[in-house]
Amino acid sequence: MNKALAAISFVVFAAPALAQMTPEGLWRNIDDKTGEAKAEIRIKDNGAGALNGVLERRLAKDAKPEDLCKECSDDRKDKPLLGLEIIRGAKKAEGKDVWEGGKILDPENGRNYTLRMTPIEGGKKLEVRGSFGPFGRTQTWTRVQ
Repeated sequence: MNKALAAISFVVFAAPALAQMTPEGLWRNIDDKTGEAKAEIRIKDNGAGALNGVLERRLAKDAKPEDLCKECSDDRKDKPLLGLEIIRGAKKAEGKDVWEGGKILDPENGRNYTLRMTPIEGGKKLEVRGSFGPFGRTQTWTRVQ
């Protein structure tokens, strides 16, 4: 009886901690140039084993609800920034807490970058790297509780 109770306790208390080491959830991205919060992005499984992320809330002072992705050149061209899918197709790397192989869109310039996401600090933060060839930039996003 005590072993069963211990096992149940482990599952109940450990599951939330384990679930945090994933990019799934709501994240606040911080502008790496100004240090200001820019947006909140919700990342979730797309049902096909990959992660997608949607711009759920814009936090920049100059953000307007009617803003469109004017610079986008794909199916997102002229779509509202709110609700825009900016992360597509990231998959977990085998044997690592890293998600890669997807793309991330910078709606300010319309470019898609190769994506790599790594949960850090026990899943409280997410390193998000967008790269184009040898060039890239990494932002650290904070999990919204």
